[in-house]
Amino acid sequence: MSAALTMADLRDRATITIPEAGQVLGLGQSAAYSAATRGEIPTLALGRRKVVPVPALLRLLGATEEG
Repeated sequence: MSAALTMADLRDRATITIPEAGQVLGLGQSAAYSAATRGEIPTLALGRRKVVPVPALLRLLGATEEG
């Protein structure tokens, strides 16, 4: 298992994977994909791939990009 993402890690990236977003939210991979399918985790479709935009995830968490 990979190391947990920190807020600094998030702010250094434009997008993260759905499993990484799940990790930040305390969800397992399956639950994260289900939440993304339901629209509870914001996603962008890039071709056949879906990614989570970090600014939208930070807003969901009530965090700002600056602080």
